Amino acid sequence: MSSAAAARVALISGASRGIGAAIARELSAGGYRVALVARSGEALDALAAQLPGPALALAADLSEPDAAARAVVATHERFGRLDVLVNNAGATPRGDFLGFSDADWDAGFALKFFGAVRLCRAAWPALADNAGAIVNIAGIGGRTGSAEFAIGGAVNAALLNLTKSLADRGVREGVRVNAVNPSAIATQRNQTRIDALARERGLAPDQAAAELARALGVARFGAPEEVARVVAFLASDAASYMQGAIVDVDGGQTRTL
Repeated sequence: MSSAAAARVALISGASRGIGAAIARELSAGGYRVALVARSGEALDALAAQLPGPALALAADLSEPDAAARAVVATHERFGRLDVLVNNAGATPRGDFLGFSDADWDAGFALKFFGAVRLCRAAWPALADNAGAIVNIAGIGGRTGSAEFAIGGAVNAALLNLTKSLADRGVREGVRVNAVNPSAIATQRNQTRIDALARERGLAPDQAAAELARALGVARFGAPEEVARVVAFLASDAASYMQGAIVDVDGGQTRTL
């Protein structure tokens, strides 16, 4: 990596575990200075201490209206610039559509969608100044609806549309905006699903994981690091002609166009 690239700064939301932590490790190993944002300050501090490069841990709840702006300001105060924003924060519940209240829907959009909106808005001037990039981590539910994922599907679809809208603006202002759709990734959230299936069927954890993978139509669960490598590519100069792209990292689960 060139010295200019090595000086780049990335802000990663939802960085305390899973895909977000893997992205932080990948970018830090690639020479980025990283600002890590999540609600768990203790987990962020532990991750920051493990990274090979400079890291700033910012404990914040991005569902709060002013948290995004504070995170961007803190990143500038520490590193003096911002080149890449990765919106990874937020998980949405699975369950019966008729069982979800207005509060459930509000919470589903508050962190993952509106948190991303606010971070993009706060970071945009710096990204435009530095010919920067945004990578939104959405999910394949935004492409393919399912009965048990009504909130998550709607939130992911909104985030994908936001990606396209900001990419259109980015053509004029020099900011690349792309999205990644993970699915069936071996995170703690999916481990919970595997454990539930193991208990329900009386299976060993590895058997339950294989059965759930087959049910999803994939050969295996992916690793967070596999998503992180795609994010690193989209953030890099190697992806300089990618704008508004939506990349499925799902083992082939999405079979529609």
